[in-house]
Amino acid sequence: MEQIKVFLSEADMPRKWYNIQADMPTPLDPPIHPATGKPATPEQMHAIFPMSLLEQEMSPQRFWDIPQEVLDIYALWRPTPLMRAKRLEAALKTPAHIYFKNESVSPAGSHKPNTAVAQAYYNKKEGIKRLATETGAGQWGSALSLACNFFGLACTVYMVRVSYDQKPFRKSMVQAWGATIYPSPSDKTEAGRRFLAQDPGCPGTLGMAITEAVEDAATHDDTNYSLGSVLNHVCLHQSIIGEEALKQMAVLGEWPDVVIGCIGGGSNFAGISFPYVREKIAGRKVRILAVEPASCPTVTKGPYAYDYGDTGGMAPIIKMHTLGHTFVPPGIHAGGLRYHGMAPLVSRLKEDGLIEAVAYPQLTCFEAGVLFARTEGIIPAPETTHAIKGAVDEAIRAREEGKERVILFNLSGHGHFDMAAYDAFLGGQLKDYEYPQKLVDEALTHLPKVGAAS
Repeated sequence: MEQIKVFLSEADMPRKWYNIQADMPTPLDPPIHPATGKPATPEQMHAIFPMSLLEQEMSPQRFWDIPQEVLDIYALWRPTPLMRAKRLEAALKTPAHIYFKNESVSPAGSHKPNTAVAQAYYNKKEGIKRLATETGAGQWGSALSLACNFFGLACTVYMVRVSYDQKPFRKSMVQAWGATIYPSPSDKTEAGRRFLAQDPGCPGTLGMAITEAVEDAATHDDTNYSLGSVLNHVCLHQSIIGEEALKQMAVLGEWPDVVIGCIGGGSNFAGISFPYVREKIAGRKVRILAVEPASCPTVTKGPYAYDYGDTGGMAPIIKMHTLGHTFVPPGIHAGGLRYHGMAPLVSRLKEDGLIEAVAYPQLTCFEAGVLFARTEGIIPAPETTHAIKGAVDEAIRAREEGKERVILFNLSGHGHFDMAAYDAFLGGQLKDYEYPQKLVDEALTHLPKVGAAS
């Protein structure tokens, strides 16, 4: 039989995370403290983050050792398998070889525990008792709940209300691992009450949920804030995905022509792609493609500018592609992609031409997701269907051009908690949302004035 999956042993698991800041042609602009308007110092950010994570956030060090305690937990599901999608290839009648990294095999069902476990570990080491966080579709909230459970930490999750209502069993998952969860905006924080006063029926956004979680952490001495995407140290922890993929593709004697991931905040895309960006910078030929929703096209439509990471203006001001921190994206089912901003690292690489980006409406992504489910058997998360759509289009292009092509994408999570979305799609009730240019234009008028730093 032809080999269609590659497993690495625990002994072959990468022992180091990769920091792309060491190899970027253009360094990042510094984060700005929202109160002072000046570059934020580690001491200022230490109010909500452990110093060990801030060191990873700001350091140009190329590789970081993964602590043994983290590796021991990773071994519950890592290394994850590399799979060849032979049945999808046959359905598309393409000469392309399609591979995917299956991150859905983690206990939480996605790539998110790769950083959740690391963040819980470092916070525990610094004596923190509780973590507060936001979550969109619920994948990050459930992952951090799992990680906090492993390390004996309490956990409070603020879940974007539209996703909280769409995905009720994510709440059950979070609670099963011992965490507390609230729909956001909630009445538990001053910011949440303010958002609700402005719009009692507010569907919520990741930016609002971040504000609530940051306020929670800032007002409790025993609590830190934990973010599941966007930040440099999150991208660092996720790099284990691409480091494993490099080893697995080498086993098969394959090199990808294109590496694909969906983007909302940028973490799973960074995980699969940054080790390959390193190889691209070193001279190897590979395209890197980020796929986002057309209704929230942060990278393809948003300017590269300083903006708040949250709606309430409590988080650091960072240079990134943004649609404006007050922008409320439409309630698409890919809740993890409904974020106004993008990881500064992803944004900078896009500006430097090292990665590409494309945006798709949700119906065509669900079509690709159903095709994947019917050929490969895995029902993907709505977020992941965007990466699948990107891979399908690349495979069709290879067929039309009559060229062989090697495609690698990150299957960032399964859709077992997203069946209401598939019910709506299969029942013809799902619709595409137009890109709300007028709303984005209005939101962009509220970008912070950073002065010379911008």
